Amino acid sequence: MPPSIIKDPKLAPEGQRKIRWVEQHAAVLNAVWEKYLNDGTLRGVNVGVCVPLEAKTAYLSILLHRAGANVALAGTGPGYVQDDVAAGVAQEGVTVFAVADAGAEEFQKNLERVVDTEPALLVDDRVELTRILHTSRKHLQSKVWGATEQTTSGVTKARNLEREGVLAFPVIAGNDALCKHLFDNRYGTGQSVFTALMVNTNLYLGGKTVVLAGYGWCGKGLAQRAAGLNARVVVCEVDSVRALEAVADGFAVMPMEQAAEVGDFFIPSTGSNAVLRREHFERMKDGAVLANAGGVDVEIDVPALEELAVEKREVRRHITEYRLPNGHRLHLLCQGLLVNLAGGDGHPVEIMDLSFAVQALAIYHLARNRGKLSPRVYPLPGDIDQEIARVKLATLGIAIDSLMPAQQEFLRRWQ
Repeated sequence: MPPSIIKDPKLAPEGQRKIRWVEQHAAVLNAVWEKYLNDGTLRGVNVGVCVPLEAKTAYLSILLHRAGANVALAGTGPGYVQDDVAAGVAQEGVTVFAVADAGAEEFQKNLERVVDTEPALLVDDRVELTRILHTSRKHLQSKVWGATEQTTSGVTKARNLEREGVLAFPVIAGNDALCKHLFDNRYGTGQSVFTALMVNTNLYLGGKTVVLAGYGWCGKGLAQRAAGLNARVVVCEVDSVRALEAVADGFAVMPMEQAAEVGDFFIPSTGSNAVLRREHFERMKDGAVLANAGGVDVEIDVPALEELAVEKREVRRHITEYRLPNGHRLHLLCQGLLVNLAGGDGHPVEIMDLSFAVQALAIYHLARNRGKLSPRVYPLPGDIDQEIARVKLATLGIAIDSLMPAQQEFLRRWQ
């Protein structure tokens, strides 16, 4: 492995403190490592990891390293790297290519550096590594046994590759695992986005109107948490069934053009682009706050906001104020990046413990089934999902019932 590229090795002690805190609270990952990862399957295997680089990502990478894998790690782009954690994980023996204040070009080079280590297995986010292997590094595709994808938007893009007939290796839709999206997307997003929102703005949400674009699992979690904070919730959707579900859950539903006039906080989580755009900005009230919670950094059309504004200034750390021709001020958090990562520490440890157990066991599954899977997008095997849930319940000291043989037989019969 080549040498790491990090900001400053002297930052490692603080990064190590963060990583040790995760280690203390990652009961499922620790159990998965002990029961599965440590059996030698990953020994000597090159693994490329591309996930927002903070302490939980670092700990996943460390466990893969402890399992004997040669791990190369990069962040997913500007705003998604903590330099102290990068130094801390590098000190543990993981190869790291990540500097927080590097430009977009250098971040791309760091992703390419991960791919150039010729990984056999990928833990990917928004198909960053997979995309490189299907464009500038096609000659390395044959080295790859498979990948697991962490995000909703990434799974969509992997399926697009499969639909076009160009997907070169198997991809497990890690995001679609029950122990990922039911907890990470819903509860993790709900808590971490509003934690970042409140810490960065120091504003009160009670009685305010929170406009949510998208009512998938992330949107459901955001709506639940916003309602719990005594906010009024408005949902904007393009899917009739999800819109109806939001209505049944007790939330107001309307088009964004209408919601733009009543919202105090706007939070898209759709995985699409230009969800909030010029015609919406022009209708927003003075002081409206815009925060991205979606899987891509273009949900808020920041170039359109820049073009529309007559004045721009930083009014608080992570908050850019745009004054519009009508005098209204709009407040954009974290330049439109994912607010919970660029403006906070991401999802809670216990939530990411489940998500990264999914990724770890997906990698383990791919390694154990090398050469047996064709190039397509696969769901995580159901028994792995159930195993993760069993382990989590056991760490909580919770027991559940099981079916009696007669009940199992009853359920198998059709008569």
